[in-house]
Amino acid sequence: MALEKGPLLLLALGLGLAGAQKALEEVPVQPGFDAQKVEGRWLTLQLAASHANLVSPADPVKLALHSIRTRGSGDVDFVLFWKGEGVCKETNIIVHPTQLQGQYQGSFEGGSMHVRFVSTDYSNLILYVRFEDDEITNLWVLLARRMLEDPKWLRRYLEYVEKFHLQKALVFNIDGPCPRP
Repeated sequence: MALEKGPLLLLALGLGLAGAQKALEEVPVQPGFDAQKVEGRWLTLQLAASHANLVSPADPVKLALHSIRTRGSGDVDFVLFWKGEGVCKETNIIVHPTQLQGQYQGSFEGGSMHVRFVSTDYSNLILYVRFEDDEITNLWVLLARRMLEDPKWLRRYLEYVEKFHLQKALVFNIDGPCPRP
């Protein structure tokens, strides 16, 4: 993957969430979602993608979601670290709330991005990200505060993987921040 694709494509790779070409409206949202409760450190437990080539093990660039922050404006900030080709860098991706609770959107050069907090108990989180540019890329990820997979949450996540015909992908976590040169 070329590094010049930009940090939003890297978010797609790092979160590792991809769905089939289903309509955005088919993706559920957590009722009563509270963005402030998802703030903090998250670990990626499971990752799936509709385009397996986006998360190829041979790709030299690796991206990891490190944490989620909220801003006073209601925006959500995803803190990511990416490594590859002799580079380690922190990237922040900011999405803005829509009129619908638990749904956010942002834009990047040549496209748009939609984020839905599908399901959470604030210790586990299923997140959906949809990128629209020349094509549609849907990403799905199972996140948790600890590396232990809760069977209930894993089962729920795998139901989405099956429903949306997703390709499982390798998981990558980084403790961050990147070491200074």
